[in-house]
Amino acid sequence: MNLNRHPELVDRLAASYALGTLRGGARRRFEQLARQDASIRAPALLWQERFAAMTELQRADMPSANVWKRIQNEIEATRPTRGVAASEPARQGIASWWRGAALAGAFATVAAVGVSVSVLRAQPEVSYVAVLSDDKATASLLVTVDPKHNTMTIKRVGGYQVAADKSLQLWALPEAGGPRSLAVLGTDGVARISTAQSSIRQMPVLAVSLEPKGGVQGAPTGPVLFKGALLQAP
Repeated sequence: MNLNRHPELVDRLAASYALGTLRGGARRRFEQLARQDASIRAPALLWQERFAAMTELQRADMPSANVWKRIQNEIEATRPTRGVAASEPARQGIASWWRGAALAGAFATVAAVGVSVSVLRAQPEVSYVAVLSDDKATASLLVTVDPKHNTMTIKRVGGYQVAADKSLQLWALPEAGGPRSLAVLGTDGVARISTAQSSIRQMPVLAVSLEPKGGVQGAPTGPVLFKGALLQAP
């Protein structure tokens, strides 16, 4: 099956892959296709970004000392003493505790689902996405475009390190005319730049070159490290 003819299926597979529910041979096959095809790799990275954003709203809570003490007491109460099985009250106690824990887990799951829905609703309106990869198809940058807010977000997803005297510069490669500089990327993991909605259709391909510190004017002078097509998001 040619997945490119079924964008809705690609989107569902990408979501399952990012969530971790796509397993076994299907997962390996999807990874192989994603390495070969940027139009499949892009939605997978996009869904990973969406799910990663969910954890940012979760509050880090550590169990109190009383919780650990209660667990220890329940374990001690269920241990056989001198070959004698645990007493009925102890068994009832541990069963009650596990029921309580299961109920608490159920409430936690419902709360997590609520948070997830809220996060997805709060996500930017991503209409275009590009995965910029090297000549070995290794993804290094994920670019998403939110035309509603005229924002382009560039996130590093690879481990490429830039020397102190160099900069990465992002270029748009229009169908006609020379490259157009969009931004000089800093050392932060995420960069956001303004982009007019009318100009998005004029940048079918994006590329990143290695330039002297601070970037250059006109056209790239250094090697092009990463490039990729700007595709309409599923």
